[in-house]
Amino acid sequence: MFNRKGQSTLEYALIVAVVVAGLLLMQHYVKRGYAGRLKTASDDMGEQFDPVKYSGNFTINQSSRVSQTVTNRASTTNHLANQISNRTGNETLNAFNVDANVYN
Repeated sequence: MFNRKGQSTLEYALIVAVVVAGLLLMQHYVKRGYAGRLKTASDDMGEQFDPVKYSGNFTINQSSRVSQTVTNRASTTNHLANQISNRTGNETLNAFNVDANVYN
């Protein structure tokens, strides 16, 4: 009297429709959860660099002793002493002051 093949096909189609409807309803909540995790991660990174709010004033002193010899179009360079580089000054970013003497 009833067609069993048609009934089981209808049952499978109904199960698939219920699963798809559930996924579509949950889509909004999944997106909000992902956006919340992304915002938390970006907040943990801190403030981003803003070149308009940055100012710096540095003095860089460098010294080295080098001897260079040119013979028959070949050049030989000898470093007689280590190169010394000192950086002093300050930089300001937003309301934060950083002393540049840490680079010495």
